Amino acid sequence: MEQNIIVRVANSGDTGYAQTITDEMESSAKARGTGIAKRSPEYVAKKMEEGKAVIALLPDGTWVGFCYIEAWGHDSFVANSGLIVSPPFRKSGVAKLIKQTIFNLSREKYPTSKIFGLTTGLAVMKINSDLGYEPVTYSELTDDEEFWAGCKSCVNYEVLMSKDRKNCFCTAMLYDPADHYEPEETSSDFKTKSKIYERFMKLKQHKLLRMFRKKENGGAAIKPKSFFHHLFHL
Repeated sequence: MEQNIIVRVANSGDTGYAQTITDEMESSAKARGTGIAKRSPEYVAKKMEEGKAVIALLPDGTWVGFCYIEAWGHDSFVANSGLIVSPPFRKSGVAKLIKQTIFNLSREKYPTSKIFGLTTGLAVMKINSDLGYEPVTYSELTDDEEFWAGCKSCVNYEVLMSKDRKNCFCTAMLYDPADHYEPEETSSDFKTKSKIYERFMKLKQHKLLRMFRKKENGGAAIKPKSFFHHLFHL
């Protein structure tokens, strides 16, 4: 990673980057062919003003990356959402530093809250595992209707609803401050199972698409029977 990248808590002086950030969020989701809960520049700017976001910049002001905090269920759950890195700086290690900083900020602002995330990427799963997150079922996430309403702008929303919000393309991960493994343990576990997770995520996408298309066509969905079926409610 470039040593001159500055990663810090965002503030009201950073709101001018909001449009650039939301534009990159949208174009990145389209390029991956996956969904992301869409956020407006005004929403991102508000997070900056509230001190609930982390931004990465070069000394000359070039925008590098961003992530923000959302609290749900009367602050019992916190999500570190919208992680995005400008294309020229991807695979530089800055995403990990942003995630570490937003995680620390979340623990500072919401010390008793469970921290969770949804991701379609193996790289983000690894970063989360290094912080102490564990893969969980959707039933262990917040039941706050406002959180799930945020998924309506995602291209995969119909798939989510067809599964009664029990599963989708994203993998859920959770850090529970009251009951958690140490980061060394979750990181080691991820390294051991990374190939399995990679194959499973591809299989999951294939099966969800197949079942959704069958449902659209009036056919009966075939439920896979495996360990991951019980873990992730496929």
